[in-house]
Amino acid sequence: MVKSIALIGLGAVGATVAQKLQTVLKDNLYIIVDKARKERYESKGIFINGEKQNFNLITSEEAEPVDLVIIATKNLQVNQALSSIKNAVGPDTAILSLLNGIQSESEIEEAYGKEKTLYGFIIDLNSININGNIQCDKYGKIVFGEKDNSRSERINQIEQLFKASDTDYKIPENIQLEMWKKYLINVCFNSLGALCRSPYGGFANESMQSLVRKIGREVVKVANAEGIALTEQMIEDNIKKNLTYNPLGKCSMLQDVEAGRKTENNWFCGTVVHLGEKHSIETPNCKFIQELIEGVEYASDLTSGKL
Repeated sequence: MVKSIALIGLGAVGATVAQKLQTVLKDNLYIIVDKARKERYESKGIFINGEKQNFNLITSEEAEPVDLVIIATKNLQVNQALSSIKNAVGPDTAILSLLNGIQSESEIEEAYGKEKTLYGFIIDLNSININGNIQCDKYGKIVFGEKDNSRSERINQIEQLFKASDTDYKIPENIQLEMWKKYLINVCFNSLGALCRSPYGGFANESMQSLVRKIGREVVKVANAEGIALTEQMIEDNIKKNLTYNPLGKCSMLQDVEAGRKTENNWFCGTVVHLGEKHSIETPNCKFIQELIEGVEYASDLTSGKL
């Protein structure tokens, strides 16, 4: 079983994952933060459903090699995260990203090598983070595996830890197909939820569902061109599943827009547009949504005095 983990990214995803893992690892779960965040967390605390969490916070300089590194930041922080985990990565360390999108694994491979890189993401997490106060209605499920879908020893060891810590997980037959399924959800529902300021319940509206289908079809086309077997039926399945969530729950991109933060727009619709250009596939709906969100971000920066 994995005996030591360094986790970076203590937002709604990272904190809830860390809460589970800490029940088994105790102080052998290290949370890598910069000095300013360490001081702030130690002063103000981090709370999940009103309960203060006592994580073992360390700076990147204090880190030492561990069995597993988990990256739970946003895509905008991945380059900094890859630098910050350097001291935690030893000869036998595996690295697992829980980031949205389909790009972070290739960035990890470039920085640390294919042999250290696992593929993964998290689904079915319903949580909101407001200044270190996290309200979590539903803990997520970590989906992970080797790039070639082999059942390696390190996959078995991580599975043992997840079982021991009551962390919900799935080891799929095809991890890359599952990543694209999650990506389909991100592009359709996160982007529209953010633009329309809509919680999950807003997707009961027929106009919203029509927009999901238009965007989703473009994702399916570029996925198929990349050799990934997404189908239009998966779009319909996602619409139905979305309506089972808390109707007032909010996707992560909507939370970012409301807080005036930069979004993962470039990794969602932006990537679809890029792949469409690569394969000579028209993606007008994703291009339109991408530009709209860029406009929202610019307006937010302008009114907040960031420009």
